[in-house]
Amino acid sequence: MMEFLGKTNIDFIGKRNISFVISAIISIIGMIAIIQMSRGVANMGIDFTGGTSVQLKFDKPLAMSDARKALHAAGIEAELQEVKEGNKLLVKLPRKSALAVGKAAELVPAAFVKAQPGLQVTVDSTTEIGPSIGEKLRKDTIVAVAISMLGIICYIAWRFDFKFGVGAVVATLHDVLAMFAAYYITGREFNLLFITAVLTIAGYSLTDTVVVFDRIRENLHKDLKGSLHKIFNNSINEVLSRSIITSLTTFLAAISLFVWGGEVIHDFSFALLVGIVVGVYSSVYVASPVVLLLEQRAMNKGESGAVQPVKA
Repeated sequence: MMEFLGKTNIDFIGKRNISFVISAIISIIGMIAIIQMSRGVANMGIDFTGGTSVQLKFDKPLAMSDARKALHAAGIEAELQEVKEGNKLLVKLPRKSALAVGKAAELVPAAFVKAQPGLQVTVDSTTEIGPSIGEKLRKDTIVAVAISMLGIICYIAWRFDFKFGVGAVVATLHDVLAMFAAYYITGREFNLLFITAVLTIAGYSLTDTVVVFDRIRENLHKDLKGSLHKIFNNSINEVLSRSIITSLTTFLAAISLFVWGGEVIHDFSFALLVGIVVGVYSSVYVASPVVLLLEQRAMNKGESGAVQPVKA
């Protein structure tokens, strides 16, 4: 792997108290966001709150910007999703909208015809999403995240050690909470696309964490002279260039989606950007310090599974 920074000697572990405070604040905001989401108070999408979904077909291509202007002019609040094949458009109206209960199939097409006279609009389908379905999706989301956390701790505990598994879960949970916090603070809509981004970043963060853990484990089992503090710091510094290069390339791809990807995946790419940055941070400042604290605790108790590096 190309050396991006060369040899570094940054005391990451020495800053763990500061990072723990920052992470605690982020996590608290994230937990508040989840609580508000479970109460239905946050900015929830139609997938979670229920509403009406209308799929339209046009006789000619219609730009998304023109579609939004047409609905805005008619006073209709909706979420738009472009269907590439057949000049189709999916219009999602939240349950709070006056149209969601009644005449959405009539008034939505009329808004487009009024904005562009002569435009032929056909209603392909109309679907009502009840609040019970939205509630089920919210519960399924929590279950999906919980199962992924359990899978992570089992995998890392099997590949490394239980202490490493705990560190990985804490870091991944931190990243998930950070994404919830970012969405909540910026007022973005929580929908199924956001949940997809959360699970994607959970896997990405785990990959970066495993790279750091692999080097830590390797150095712990060498005859290195020094404290655990030094071994962990050296391990993080040794893989720092690799982590930065990998994250930077992924970040550039995500920022391209954010800038040029269009309105449909704008929030999704925003979640990816936040997740990539937070994922690198948590691998260094959350996962590794947590494992270090658990290792030191095991050594102090004289547990048989504790690693005993050679003292200087």
